Amino acid sequence: MNSSIVRTLLVRGMLAGLAAGLLALVTAYFLGEPRVDAAIAYEEAHAAHAHEHGVEAVSRSMQSTAGLSTGVLVYGVAFGGIAALAYCFALGRIGRFGPRASALLLAAAGLVAVYVVPFLKYPANPPAVGDPDTIGQRTTLYFLMTVLSVLLAVGAVILGRRLAPRVGNWNATLAASAFFVLVVGLGYAFLPSFDEVPKDFPGTLLWQFRLAALAVQATLWTAFGLIFGALAERALAPRPERNTPVTHPATAAH
Repeated sequence: MNSSIVRTLLVRGMLAGLAAGLLALVTAYFLGEPRVDAAIAYEEAHAAHAHEHGVEAVSRSMQSTAGLSTGVLVYGVAFGGIAALAYCFALGRIGRFGPRASALLLAAAGLVAVYVVPFLKYPANPPAVGDPDTIGQRTTLYFLMTVLSVLLAVGAVILGRRLAPRVGNWNATLAASAFFVLVVGLGYAFLPSFDEVPKDFPGTLLWQFRLAALAVQATLWTAFGLIFGALAERALAPRPERNTPVTHPATAAH
């Protein structure tokens, strides 16, 4: 793959990331923001002293509109560029799949490795959940889990490709998947966990917030896979040659 194609896919990946970010923004606004507001209301209602809440540097309305839009869209563009580069590297190395199928497989694998696996160990929490004194440790462990998951996913793909000629594609896929699940399970067992949910915090609100966070990421990755797959196919598919009139021998003789 030459540099011109890589540059084209990078630009299209960023555009696809922007479009996917718009869809994720809509999901976050309608599913996530109402749960954030409810959690903030709980936090304010259970504050020990009213004077502990100072004036917000940025208003809540600004956070839920311009702040949310900027964060999600900038993340979408950056995410799309990184995913496009990963696509350039993976295309042709993960099997005999076309551009669209490769984009969807990459998006599905990215969703699982980058978000779902860390999420199951360290799920997203709304405001009022979590000890401020452990936020640095929790953030570090979350990113550690993310890096571990991505490296294990790459290792599982390499393992599956090496086993395929010996045991067949099906058995190689099962073995690679078992390896991934086993090592991730060990990571879950040995990395510390945190149980910092207040006793009277509504369990329904907590799970609604976490499901909304998962829905935002699922929307982002799925939309990117579909949009970028279509754009990549147009960039990589050979252009049909113009039809030239065919002169038959019988016609040429007259």
